[in-house]
Amino acid sequence: MNKRFEINSGMRGETLVLKGVHRKKKSGEQIRITPDLNVIKIGGHAAIDYGREVMYPLVKEIGELSKEHQLLIVTGGGGRVRHIMDVGIDLGMPTGVLAELSSKISEQNAIMVSILLSKYNGVRIHTGDLLELPSLLKLGMLPVMHGTPPYGLYEHPAKSGSIPPHRTDTGAFLIAEVMGAKNCIIGKNVNGLYMQDPITHPDAEFIKDITASELLEMNLENMVIEPMVVELLKDAVHIKEVKIINCHVKGNIEKTIKGKNVGTIIRA
Repeated sequence: MNKRFEINSGMRGETLVLKGVHRKKKSGEQIRITPDLNVIKIGGHAAIDYGREVMYPLVKEIGELSKEHQLLIVTGGGGRVRHIMDVGIDLGMPTGVLAELSSKISEQNAIMVSILLSKYNGVRIHTGDLLELPSLLKLGMLPVMHGTPPYGLYEHPAKSGSIPPHRTDTGAFLIAEVMGAKNCIIGKNVNGLYMQDPITHPDAEFIKDITASELLEMNLENMVIEPMVVELLKDAVHIKEVKIINCHVKGNIEKTIKGKNVGTIIRA
């Protein structure tokens, strides 16, 4: 029987499913491609769907901050995603198809936000442009991209139902992680995490600082951030905390970039 051909390397004769390989190759520092980058997620439901009343002041704030800080704006989908999900689920669409459909809405929002930011050198970029970020930032550009992860038809099956588990909060987190960003900031229309939905429960207890494991153990009925973000945070290499803020409040983004906790911090 002929011997298998092996390339001489540190993994010669190994398989990538062997646990020992993962332990052996775990060491070694990963490159932070953009260590000064602040990834800021602006949700559709959280901000964009409110229209000019919220978005115009927010765009001005982000534009001014981009003159002093490296920013990447990541857009969510919002109400139109909920509509297409409802229609798709009713028609029996698989999870991967729902992911494809919802991504189009986030892309539409990225186009609109990049145009609103055009006076501040806003430029719409795609997933494949991420490795161009260092050059774009050095040129003084303010990149904007949609937040839906590019799993598409290969989206992971949901633990229950058919709604894609990787949505735009998760996409913003994954972008921040792979780029080795300084901050991952998730902008919402509430001040952060609560034990209950603060819209329907005004007296709900606020969560200012919590670990990923603690938050998952709570199994909250209505978590303001996608649970997948919290799951992934536990194993992240570069992003050790995710910051949730109310992006309707002027100055919150700047304070968060400068290290102040004005919302909720979820720690790895």
